Amino acid sequence: MIPAKICGITRLADALAAAELGAAAVGFVFYARSPRCLEVAQAAHISAKLPPQIARVGVFVNPDLQTLISTAKNAGLTHIQLHGEEEVALCQASPLPVIKAVCSPVEFDAYKNVSMAAFLIDSKTQDQFGGTGQLSDWNFSRQMKAHAPVILAGGLSSSNIAQALATAQPDAVDLSSSVELAPGIKDHHKLREFFATLRQIEIAERQSSKIF
Repeated sequence: MIPAKICGITRLADALAAAELGAAAVGFVFYARSPRCLEVAQAAHISAKLPPQIARVGVFVNPDLQTLISTAKNAGLTHIQLHGEEEVALCQASPLPVIKAVCSPVEFDAYKNVSMAAFLIDSKTQDQFGGTGQLSDWNFSRQMKAHAPVILAGGLSSSNIAQALATAQPDAVDLSSSVELAPGIKDHHKLREFFATLRQIEIAERQSSKIF
């Protein structure tokens, strides 16, 4: 099964459900303007209860380096996801492997010479850096495979995941709003439905990069 990250986790019960159903990673949002933002102490509590093999990804928008360092340590993170217009120097100085979110080839150009754990292909609006529920550019995702491991995000659900995997051919997928009752509150029925669908999808054998 292709690795899946459930992002926007704010509750322990949701994190444990995602892990039990087969998630490879969970995401904690540390961006104050996001409705899914949580305190570092909350993330630390959830991290401590998760199985050790589950990656804990901290999502940031234009943070400073000290924030990355302290949050990574105190929240028990394994990866850092940058969702803004961060400087290349910040990506290179990160204390943990970096997942860089980009929406277009123009955005990717600024980071094309930087070694990343993965690039996350997402959609965004004028006031939202992710979790929009809108589809990202699947063809761009497929093109990015030539440069780095790719995580596909943006409006993925049980109803479109088969087509998304066939078209975009990502190394992993990322969900948030499509498996929610409300921002930050996951719908366990939708989670079960998504992972059941994901397990049924036959993916042709191909070399895939391990991200989480």
